[in-house]
Formats: sequence, C-alpha cells, structure tokens
Amino acid sequence: MNLQQLKMEWFSNVRVDMLAGITVALALIPEAIAFSIIAGVDPMVELYASFCIAVTIAFVGGRPGMISAATGAMALLMITLVKEHGIEYLFAATVLTGILQLVLGACKIGRLMTFVPHTVVLGFVNALAILIFMAQLPHFIGASWVMYVMLAGTLAIYLFVAASHQSSPFSSRSNHRHDRHFHLGRS
Repeated sequence: MNLQQLKMEWFSNVRVDMLAGITVALALIPEAIAFSIIAGVDPMVELYASFCIAVTIAFVGGRPGMISAATGAMALLMITLVKEHGIEYLFAATVLTGILQLVLGACKIGRLMTFVPHTVVLGFVNALAILIFMAQLPHFIGASWVMYVMLAGTLAIYLFVAASHQSSPFSSRSNHRHDRHFHLGRS
C-alpha cells in the first residue's frame, strides 16, 4: 500500500468520519452504563471494554452497521455468570466468545443466516428488548416520579416508532417479503 492509497482510505471523508465517531461515542456511553447495570458489573469496566472494542474496530476495520460495543444479549447472558462466579469469569467468557467468533467467521458460518426468516430475527430482537426491560424493573423500585415520567415518554416514543415501522408487530402494513420459505429456492 502506498502513501496516496493510505491517504485516500483514511482521510478522504474526515468530516463525516468525525461526525460518525461523535455519534457512536454519545450512543456508546449510556448503552455501556445500562448494560453494565444489567450484568451487575461496575460501569467503568464496561466503559473501558466498549472503548477498547471501538478503537480496535476503528483500526482493524469493520462494516457499516457492525455492532462494535456491548450488546444486550451478552449483558443478559452474563448476569448469572457474574453473580455466581465473579467478574474474573466475565473476562474469560469474553475472550472465549471472541475466539468462537473468529472460528465461526473463518468457517463462513454467517452465510447460514440466509436460512433464518426475517420474522424470526425480528422476534428475537423484540424478545431481547423485553428481557432487557424486565431486567431493569428491579431498579425502578423507590425511584422518583421524574423517572416514571421519563419511562412513560420512552415507551410512548417506542410505540410510535414501532407502529410506523413496516415490519413491526404493531403495524397493519406488516411486510413479510423476507420470509420466502427460508430462501430454499421455493417460491
């Protein structure tokens, strides 16, 4: 790779890259804190981990829309692990997860996702949102009325966006074009 190619790849659109970085940072901080509370881990641990992941993805490379931070699924799975075995096992589980992801990626297992119907993916994501909400309910006890107003506003925004989205279970315009019989060639 020559210097001109490096300049083109890294500095061709600095303004948009800076805006994307600021947006990710502003979304990453509250997400990391929320997931650390759900998992029962000190928020600083999650902030450091999310920062390391974001910097690694920035230099190693990624794809648009690629998850490069904490995820709700991992936070929910780690609740029991941290409570029963402590944070030391969380680090070991994280390293093992990374190794498994590398092996599955090298084996090109990701292409099997084409056999999963879009409605199943939507169901998984919606169930995950419900589980995250349920995991946060114990933290609502004894909170001030302001928190309940914020919660009601958040739920109202969620329901409005879900009702206006085409593939939402709340929408009458549900679009199932992604379900073409598991993509097995039958039409």
